[in-house]
Amino acid sequence: AAVTAREYGIPAVLGVANATTAIRDGQLLEVSGSEGRIRIL
Repeated sequence: AAVTAREYGIPAVLGVANATTAIRDGQLLEVSGSEGRIRIL
């Protein structure tokens, strides 16, 4: 997925360890595909 995103110039956030346990339903997130970062607001 990372190679495809890079080749097409699509920002993507991949390989975020423990994201499903750290992020709860309904939480607001700030996602930066160009920086590869997710921030819980």
